[in-house]
Amino acid sequence: MAEQEVPIKTVHLFPLLDQKLIELLKSLSAEEWNKPTLAKLWTVKDIAAHLLDGNMRVISLSQQFIGDPPSIPINNYSDLVDFLNGLNATWVKAMRRVSPQLLIELLEATGRQYSEIMSKADLLAPAPFSVAWAGEEESVNWFHIAREYTEKFHHQQQIREAVGKQGIITAELFYPCIDTFMRGLPHAYRTVIANAGAVIQVTISGEAGGDWFLLKTADGWMLTQNTGSAPDTKITLSPDIAWKVFTKGIDPQTALDSSHVSGNINLGENLFNMVAVMA
Repeated sequence: MAEQEVPIKTVHLFPLLDQKLIELLKSLSAEEWNKPTLAKLWTVKDIAAHLLDGNMRVISLSQQFIGDPPSIPINNYSDLVDFLNGLNATWVKAMRRVSPQLLIELLEATGRQYSEIMSKADLLAPAPFSVAWAGEEESVNWFHIAREYTEKFHHQQQIREAVGKQGIITAELFYPCIDTFMRGLPHAYRTVIANAGAVIQVTISGEAGGDWFLLKTADGWMLTQNTGSAPDTKITLSPDIAWKVFTKGIDPQTALDSSHVSGNINLGENLFNMVAVMA
């Protein structure tokens, strides 16, 4: 597979996304740094600290350092989520001693290193970590890197939502994020029963959105191109609702009420319980 055939290209977007983040953080007042966010117990500053953690872990991994191993066995997905949540909470609590100004400086410095590491990655090599929320035990680097992009995107969007300063729900920056999230649809629908040949169309409205098609086969569900026939179910969401659905930023029923589902309603409702983050 040539580089231009990589399904979702995100490597070139990291510097731009980081630039948007730094510009945003530099514009915040002291009050805005402490505003609550959709990330449950985290403030704006806590999310910025979490983004710094992500940068530093990637840089450390590139230096062949992975830190202490888990203190308890990781036997399943739930164990992994609990372990990661513990790491995140410890880091965020410690970083509350750090000033917003220093956080920005550290994010700028590590962001450049992070982007350079991603730019040198072999996109077709095995990834260091699988994309577990898509049901994969092994992943290819381009998908792992796209997952990393969704992390940076949705956390920045959580900050923007909290302070009322939009700016990244664009075709250039949003579409690769939502396209990556959609890769988790077959796994999310793995227990959903339907006749072989059933098609679900998911539409994200607006210039930043698009259409995705989920097909039921004898072996399970799979993403496919437009079949040309009328879908059994059509789900239409706005970009603002879509990113929140996949990151546990909105109650499923609220999201369903804010969207449009036609055809087989039961098939459509399952999408609103999908999570494309480690949660």
